[in-house]
Amino acid sequence: MTHVAIVGGGPAGLSAGLFAGKNGLDTVLFDTDGTWLHKAHLFNYLGVGSVGGSEFLATARQQVDDFGVDRHQDEAVSGVESVDDGFAVTTEDGEYDADYVVLATGANRDLAEELGCEFDDDETVSVGVSMETSVDGVYATGAMARAEEWQAIISAGDGAAAALNILSNEKGEHYHDFDVPDTAASVFGDLIDDED
Repeated sequence: MTHVAIVGGGPAGLSAGLFAGKNGLDTVLFDTDGTWLHKAHLFNYLGVGSVGGSEFLATARQQVDDFGVDRHQDEAVSGVESVDDGFAVTTEDGEYDADYVVLATGANRDLAEELGCEFDDDETVSVGVSMETSVDGVYATGAMARAEEWQAIISAGDGAAAALNILSNEKGEHYHDFDVPDTAASVFGDLIDDED
C-alpha cells in the first residue's frame, strides 16, 4: 500500500515527495506539469543564486526520483475519495491506495472540495500549521491554502511541513529531518555533491 499519494508536481508536491521518500515512506507523486514555475526565474529562493523555473523543476524532479518516489509524469488524477482504510486515488491509468494524501494542485481546489475539506472565507482550503485539512490524513499546500503568498519557497515549505507531519504520525513522535556531514556519506552515498 502506498503510504503517501501526492497530487501535483510543483514546489509543494516535490518537496513533500522529497521528505516522504527520503525518510522511507512508500510515496507516489502525480505530476501533470501544470505548475506556474515554468514562467518564473528564481532569484528569491534561499540557497539559489539564479535559475530558471524549468531548470529548477528538472533538478527537483531528479532529486525526488533519486530518493525512490514513484513519480507518474503526465498522469492526471481524476478523483480522490475516502475509503475504509485510507484513500483511493483515481487516474485514467488505474486506482492507487494511500494512507495520506497531499494536495498540491495550486489554485485548483476541486479535489479538496470533493473530499469535503473545510474552506476559509477567502475560498482557500482551511489548514493548520502542519498543512493538514479538516479531513484526517489529507493535506493542502501552497496556493490551495494561501490566498496570496504563492512564492515557490513558501510552497516548498508547505510541502515539507505536510511530509514531516505525516512522518511524525507514522513514527509516533515529532520527527526531524536533519542530516550532518559526518553521516551523509554512509546514508546517501553517491547522491552527495563532493564540491565544498
